[in-house]
Amino acid sequence: MEIYLLLLILLVATVLYITRWLATEITAALTIASLVLTGILSTEEALSGFASTATLTVGAMFVLSGGLMRTGALEMVTIQLARFSEGSPIRLLLLLAVVIPVASAFMNNTPVVVMMVPVILSLSRRFDVRPSKLLIPVSYFAVVGGTTTLLGTSTNILIDDLYRKAGGPGFTLFEFGPLGLVFIGLCGLFILLFSQKLLPDRAPLASLSGDRHQQSRFITEIVLDEESNLLGQAVSDVFGESTKFVLPRPVTGRHHRRVGRLQRRDDDRPSEETVELLELFRYERIYRAEEGDSLVLQQGDALLVSGTPSAIAQFLQKTAARLATALEDDVRRPLDTFEQTVVEAVVLPGSPATGQRVAGLGLHSTYDIKVLGLQRRGGHRRLGLAATRLESGDVLLLQGAARGLQQASDSLRMLVIEGVEGAIVRTAKNRIALLIMLAVVLLAALTNLPIVILALGGAAMMIATQCLRVDEAFRSLDAATLMLLAGTIPLGVAMRTTGLAEMAVDQLLSLAGNASPVVFLSAFYLFTALLTQLISNNAVAVLLTPIALSLAVGLGVSPTPLLMAISFGASASFMTPMGYQTNAIVMGPGGYTFADYLRVGVPLTILTWLAATILIPIFWPL
Repeated sequence: MEIYLLLLILLVATVLYITRWLATEITAALTIASLVLTGILSTEEALSGFASTATLTVGAMFVLSGGLMRTGALEMVTIQLARFSEGSPIRLLLLLAVVIPVASAFMNNTPVVVMMVPVILSLSRRFDVRPSKLLIPVSYFAVVGGTTTLLGTSTNILIDDLYRKAGGPGFTLFEFGPLGLVFIGLCGLFILLFSQKLLPDRAPLASLSGDRHQQSRFITEIVLDEESNLLGQAVSDVFGESTKFVLPRPVTGRHHRRVGRLQRRDDDRPSEETVELLELFRYERIYRAEEGDSLVLQQGDALLVSGTPSAIAQFLQKTAARLATALEDDVRRPLDTFEQTVVEAVVLPGSPATGQRVAGLGLHSTYDIKVLGLQRRGGHRRLGLAATRLESGDVLLLQGAARGLQQASDSLRMLVIEGVEGAIVRTAKNRIALLIMLAVVLLAALTNLPIVILALGGAAMMIATQCLRVDEAFRSLDAATLMLLAGTIPLGVAMRTTGLAEMAVDQLLSLAGNASPVVFLSAFYLFTALLTQLISNNAVAVLLTPIALSLAVGLGVSPTPLLMAISFGASASFMTPMGYQTNAIVMGPGGYTFADYLRVGVPLTILTWLAATILIPIFWPL
C-alpha cells in the first residue's frame, strides 16, 4: 500500500514541478507533509532534507557566489579578457568559453550568468554584435562548467550526499573533471562552429532604440483603435518607403525599421526625427520588427516604438493612434508621459516576486513604477496583466525613474537589463572575495575536511570581511532551490524504505534481459537528460539515484558510472528555457523563443549523450 501512495505523491509532485501551478517552495512543503500524513516516513525522516549536508553546502555556496557577485570579481576578469577579442564574435565566444566554465566550476551557475548578462550586453554594443548570438552560449558554458567539480552545481553536491548516505565513498572535488572537460570542449567547439548560423539575429528591446547616449529617445507603446488611419495598411508600407514616410538609412542594422522622416522646418532647414518600430503585439503573440513585414495592421494592435518625444507626438497626430495604458498596481491608466526610463527586468530565481500577482507587488505605490507589459517564454502579455502570477525568468517591461527602478531591482531581486547602472560594486573587496573562494577550493582539494564545513567557513568569511552584508547574504540564498532540496531528499529516502527503488530495478532487469551494463548507463543518461528539460535537475537526481544504486547491486557493477551518468545527464539541459535557471534568465535579454533552444540544444544533447556513453565506462569502469 505504501508503494502506491508514494507513487501517487511522486506523480502529483512531478506534475506540479513541470506545470508550476504552485510555487516550487509550496510543492516541496506539501510533499514533506504528505510523506508524514500517509505514514510513509516519520517526522524526523521527512524533515531530514533541511539538515542535509547537501542543503547546507548549497546554501553556503550561494553566499560565496553572492560575495563574488557583489564585489564584481567576474566582470573585472571578463572585461579585461574581452579586450583581446578585438570585436570578433568568434574570438569573443572563445574567450567566454574559457572564463565562464572556470567561474561556474567553483560558483553557482545562476549568479555567474546574472553577472554576465549586463557585461555581455555592454560588450555587444561596444563590438556591434547581437546579444542573441552570445547569451545562449553563456548559459551553456555555465552549465557545462558546473559539471567539472563537486562544487560546480547543486546536483553534484546532492548526488554525492545521497551516495555517502547509502554507504558509498562519495566523490572528490575534481572527480567529475575528466568528462567535464570533454563536455566543455565539445560544447565550445559546437558553439564556435555552428552558433552563428543556428542562433537568431535579434537584440533586446532596450538596445534597439539606437544610440544609448542619446538621452532624448524613449521607448513607449502605441495602440491602434478604430480611429487610427493606419488600419488596413501593411507594416512594410507604413514602416518603409512611401510618399508619406521615408525609410532612412539604418543606423545599426537591417532589423531596425524607422518610420517617417518627420520633418520640421526652421529657416527652411530640415531637421530629421525618426520613430522606430521595435515590436508589434497582437493578442498574446509578439512580432519583432523584422518579423512583421507581411502583417496588415489591425484594430487592437500595439506597437512598441522608440523616438524623441516630439517625433512620437507628431506620429500620434498624423496616424490618429494613441498611447497605451500602463498598469499602476491594480489600475490601468493612460500613459501620461514617455519621458522616463523604460527597461526590461528579468525575475531571477529566488525573487520575492515569484508567485505573486503583478498588481500585488506594489511597484507603483512603493517605487513609482508603471508596468507596460510582460514576456513569458517568448510570448507577450498585456491582457490580464494585473492578475498574472510571476515566474522565474519572466521579463517585465517597466517605466519609471532610475532611482525607483534600482530600488525595485534590489528589493525584488530582478535583473535590470538596460537603463539602470548595477548596484555593485565593492571593487576594493574583489581580491579578498577571490582569495576566500580560492582558499575553500584549495582546502577541499588538499585536505580531508568536509566540503560543508569549508563552504560554511567561506560564507562566514565573506560576511566577516564585509564583501557581503548579512542582509545581502540572506538575499543571495535561493529559497526555491533550497526548499526543492529539502522537499525532494525525503522522496529518495522513501523510495529506499518502501522498496520502490528495488521494484523499479526488477522491472528494468526483466525488460532488458541480459543487456550490457553500458546499455543501462546510456539509457540512464538519455532518460535523465530528457527529464531534466521539464523539471529541476535536483528533482531528477533524487528520483533516479536510489534506482541507480539498486541497479548497480542487481548488475554486480560499481554504482559510480551510473551516478556519473545521472549527474552529467541532469546538467545537460540544453533544449528548453525552463529546464535550467540560467536558460530562463537569458531568454528575455536575448529575445529568444522556445525554438531557438531546440535548434542548438537537440544536436548538443545528442553529442553529449554519445560522449557520455563512450567515455564514462573508460573514466569510471563498470
